[in-house]
Amino acid sequence: MPPIRSTWLIKNGLGLRELRAVLAVAELGSFRQAAAELGYTQSALSHQVSALETAVGLPLFHRPGGRAQVRLTPAGQAVCRRARRVLSEVEAVAADAEEAERGASVRLRVGVSQTAAAEIMPSALYAFRGEHPGVEVVLIEADETDDFAGGREALRKGDLDLAFSADPQPDEFVEAVPLLEDPWVILTRRDSAIAELERPGFDVLDGLDLVAWTHRWRTQLELEEAWERRGIAPKIVYRTDDNLALQRLVAAGLGHACIGRLAARRAVDPALTWLSPREPLTPRQIVLCYPRGRQMTATALALITAIRAQAS
Repeated sequence: MPPIRSTWLIKNGLGLRELRAVLAVAELGSFRQAAAELGYTQSALSHQVSALETAVGLPLFHRPGGRAQVRLTPAGQAVCRRARRVLSEVEAVAADAEEAERGASVRLRVGVSQTAAAEIMPSALYAFRGEHPGVEVVLIEADETDDFAGGREALRKGDLDLAFSADPQPDEFVEAVPLLEDPWVILTRRDSAIAELERPGFDVLDGLDLVAWTHRWRTQLELEEAWERRGIAPKIVYRTDDNLALQRLVAAGLGHACIGRLAARRAVDPALTWLSPREPLTPRQIVLCYPRGRQMTATALALITAIRAQAS
């Protein structure tokens, strides 16, 4: 009975070294580079990966040979998702034990944008709560002015445990985990003159009424600078700091808007639709940040895992 044999092998022949080996190869795309990263010989690392493949009963990598990068199989992708979770839990056992010994309550403070709070965190927290029902998670709206300086300072001082940001600059105090691309799209009413256009350029907005974010938001400044570089001059008629208000103003026919695709996909009003322009305007990547050098608890790592799973 193969399933029983496979389960026995996994329970009795699987260790953390094998999981780390597979993750290193997956992240670096090379057995040679992964071996160097972990301090193994290439043959020793290959043996660890093969041991895990034997235990699972399936190949975890496509091995094209030569200098081409190895790629995960579907089984390998599933194993890596689980391996990251397992290693995250193991790495933070000591931190959680110390926290429990001190009698400290478990609370995680997450700096969020309005989009992250509405579109990523609900499903992530639903998955997280199933395994960590006693953890209090506090969502704090982050100020995206000044190139994420406020978020960096809050993470460095310990006022936040995690924080979302859009394309933060490299920082010696902050580690950034890429989550997803969130390019600018055009939000409009379904009955507007531009709604039927198929993949228009952003120049379609030239001269049109627009609802925009205030200049408090760094991304809005970058957006307007990109318009100016391309000679696009929308007529901004209203500004707001509130995502819901912006969408309601567009739904009322008071102008179009540029927002991230993540928010546009689930617009708040059935009268709204969105257009994906044929070329990107400025790069927009949502990342999750945490402080470098601070030992992460198992609960924080588990929340990172849940957020990454929902974002992907």
